[in-house]
Amino acid sequence: MTRLLPLLFALLLAIPLAAQQQGVPFNGIVSDISGTPIKGARIYISKGRVARSDKQGRFGLTDVAATDTIHIYFKKRTYDIPVEGRKSLRVRLGDQLQAQEDQELVNWGYGFVKKRESLEISSGISGEDLVRSGYTNITMALQGRVPGLVVNQTGRPGQDAELNIRGTNSFYADQTPLFVVDGMIVESLDFISVYDVDHIEVLKEASIYGSRGANGAILVTTKRGPK
Repeated sequence: MTRLLPLLFALLLAIPLAAQQQGVPFNGIVSDISGTPIKGARIYISKGRVARSDKQGRFGLTDVAATDTIHIYFKKRTYDIPVEGRKSLRVRLGDQLQAQEDQELVNWGYGFVKKRESLEISSGISGEDLVRSGYTNITMALQGRVPGLVVNQTGRPGQDAELNIRGTNSFYADQTPLFVVDGMIVESLDFISVYDVDHIEVLKEASIYGSRGANGAILVTTKRGPK
């Protein structure tokens, strides 16, 4: 029993540390010192996952731990802001950096911005590349253009080919990735021609969409959608 006490004590100490290291969605707004929104600032925790502020200065990060530091890069200058347990930030950039939490931004959750980090591990394909494939169907045009993406013909008339991004984990479980077109989740991509596509991003890791993104996600931006 005496030998178990140090182990139990260590486990109790580890619980708060694990809670600090667990990431949460993070929303923010960045503006200049006068309050004018800043578009195009680069916001990141690590340089592998980078978000950009939109024309309203809004940005979203997917997985931020209480002990992380947020970096904002704008006009050749980097601002470092310790998270310190906060879940949102309203930031004003200037000689005197101002950053404070806003509960309203926290309550918005993932719906705050349509696009969060651009993942460097993702694969991006332009609409022009898809057109050069010779296919009008997006599913078939993706074949051979994304490392690890498997396209299986079903052999059944009128049914789309099956896509698999993350590999086969089960013979019975559904491996279909999530399809998102111009920020809206859809059932399939068969209603879109490659000629209507501006660009596509294929994500192997799509936890931003919760359990629905367990098999990865294919994000399509059309020529009519947001750039």
